[in-house]
Amino acid sequence: MFITSAYAQSAAGGGSLLDMIFPLVMVFAIMYFMILRPQQKRQKEHKAMLAAVRRGDTVVTQGGLIGKVAKVGEDELEVDLSKDTRVNVVKSMIISVRSKSEPVKKD
Repeated sequence: MFITSAYAQSAAGGGSLLDMIFPLVMVFAIMYFMILRPQQKRQKEHKAMLAAVRRGDTVVTQGGLIGKVAKVGEDELEVDLSKDTRVNVVKSMIISVRSKSEPVKKD
């Protein structure tokens, strides 16, 4: 006859515990090195940048406003947007700090 008899495998005895846990460990390791670690590095750099803000620096806010820092407080900055416009900005809303010693880029 052409048909061989098939033997059923038991469902409970599939593989060892290591074979089942290894893929999960690898997924978590990849997530850590690809997502969590770079994000922590960016947060640390942003925190250091905000700690170094001083009067006279040019800053860019998340809203796209660009101005010079007039006064530095604990959690807030006073930023001059124009000659007669001064606003209070929360420090954590600053995206970048352009130092006053930086030369202006020309096109």
